[in-house]
Amino acid sequence: MKLQIEDSELVRDYINGNESALEILINRHNQRITSFIYSKVLDRDITEDIFQDTFIKVIKTLKKGKYSEEGKFLPWVMRISHNLIIDHFRRNKRMPMFEGSDDFNIFSVIGDDKLNAEKQLIKNQIDTDLRQLVEELPDDQKEVLLMRIYKDMSFKEISENTGVSINTALGRMRYALINLRKIIDKNNIVLTN
Repeated sequence: MKLQIEDSELVRDYINGNESALEILINRHNQRITSFIYSKVLDRDITEDIFQDTFIKVIKTLKKGKYSEEGKFLPWVMRISHNLIIDHFRRNKRMPMFEGSDDFNIFSVIGDDKLNAEKQLIKNQIDTDLRQLVEELPDDQKEVLLMRIYKDMSFKEISENTGVSINTALGRMRYALINLRKIIDKNNIVLTN
């Protein structure tokens, strides 16, 4: 019967120069960490990247002597991977920012990209209301606003399409936004969900 060496001993051995101790730690926790990462990102390549980045951070921290052993190696590594998952989503703007705490909370990283039925109804209503408000603008302002916001055109493109200078297009956009605000204030309209 083979006794399993504690994580804390393996960490100590690795810090003291035994490279194979880290390999044992990685192999021991590979499945659990990989499963955790994959359950959040749902992509094998990204999972592998985050797993590797996690252990690069582990190695750097251990080599700098900044790891304090409290018998919590796996939770510490999971926290690193959790933070890297958040970084991944922030980079890809797929996850809202939130404040973390010292206590790991799985519900803080679980999210649904799809709008629920209520939020979708609210979003549809806001879109409808906004389009009705835009219809109240003077034609020249409405034209510039629609090209800029809904067609994602640059002011140079708007200028070329409307036959006016860039400054005129900018001015029309500015007045369109000012007038929209006035209409919203006058009618006490709320355009937030």
